[in-house]
Amino acid sequence: MAESIKDKVAIVGMGCTKFGELWDKSATDLLVDAAYEAYEDAGIEPSDIEAAWVGTFYRYSGLAGMAAGVPLRLQYKPVTRVENMCCTGSDALRNASYAVAARVYDVVLAIGVEKMKDQGLSGLGEPLSAGAHVHAYSSAPGIFAMLATRYFARYGLSPEEGKTMMAKISVRSHYNGSLNPKAHLRRTMTVEQVLNAPIIAWPLGVFDCRAVSDGAAAAVVVRGEDAKKFRPDPVYIKALQICVGHGQGNVRSDWDYTHIEETVRAGIAAYAEAGVENPREEISMAEVHDCFSITEALIMEDLQFSPRGRVKEDIDSGFFELTGGLPVQPDGGLKSFGHPVGATGLRMQYEMYKQLQGKADQRQIKDPRLGLVQNLGGPPSSPAIACVIVGL
Repeated sequence: MAESIKDKVAIVGMGCTKFGELWDKSATDLLVDAAYEAYEDAGIEPSDIEAAWVGTFYRYSGLAGMAAGVPLRLQYKPVTRVENMCCTGSDALRNASYAVAARVYDVVLAIGVEKMKDQGLSGLGEPLSAGAHVHAYSSAPGIFAMLATRYFARYGLSPEEGKTMMAKISVRSHYNGSLNPKAHLRRTMTVEQVLNAPIIAWPLGVFDCRAVSDGAAAAVVVRGEDAKKFRPDPVYIKALQICVGHGQGNVRSDWDYTHIEETVRAGIAAYAEAGVENPREEISMAEVHDCFSITEALIMEDLQFSPRGRVKEDIDSGFFELTGGLPVQPDGGLKSFGHPVGATGLRMQYEMYKQLQGKADQRQIKDPRLGLVQNLGGPPSSPAIACVIVGL
């Protein structure tokens, strides 16, 4: 009989580098910085780590587990490389957590890293992917722009209303990121600045798109029953769910382009595992995959935070702001904090960990109870992956 992972594992230490254009840091430097912050936070020595999972998307494919094993001097210990598109960091944590829950190990490390800026690209690269693609080449902004225009049409938003809704999402993320010393883009913005920015793929302007960054993040995971031996305020994992789609959006004419099915299903499964019946009321904060401003808007509805077609009302009312009913992207999100693919899921987890411990400084939300992390990997019309993690 399958069992839930609820409360079987806990995070007792986390580390996260500053994200940004880190020309003076190698991937090795970033791995070491994140890991040693996590070790210190957990009160352990590097030798206490029994196994590790490293998430990295673009680099080290030929080095496998040595991507982290060599820089972190994990000699002769099991280290596994994980890659699952933009869900890579979250999946490293998922694999590490299930190994501990299975009682194979007592103390393990999940870590993610990416050096994006050294590739000389202004956006994400295009690694080869499996599956038969029946459409011509298209960019990520181009695909997500179609979600925006379809959402506007389906729910009766004029282009001006829709673009303003998205601009408010970016403004909020940049404000939160300006309070975060580890964020890449720590500059506040106005709605007017976002609306007047150069267009990347209409209606998405440059400030509707996430930052591409270098960075690393790490977590030390132990069994739930042992967690308070390490610290008085561990964060227990209540649910770990991942959903991989089959890419039917490419070949079907009835996909609505206003939701992402993988996120919907991963959310439903995670809520069931965690015992959450009313996400809008029970979730205290969320870090979600805001690769573009419209993506965040759809995720709010896919995760049942807002009713279908009515996310604009919650955005306008400030419901997702730091002092609102359900703060979203308290650390600035992909938009402001940045998006080094292999590290992003663990960076999100780092913010949830700090918020639930009451250690988020100027960004601290009031009385958090449950936090949620959601990643999305791949274009929503192609084979996509969504991962949802709930923690307390």
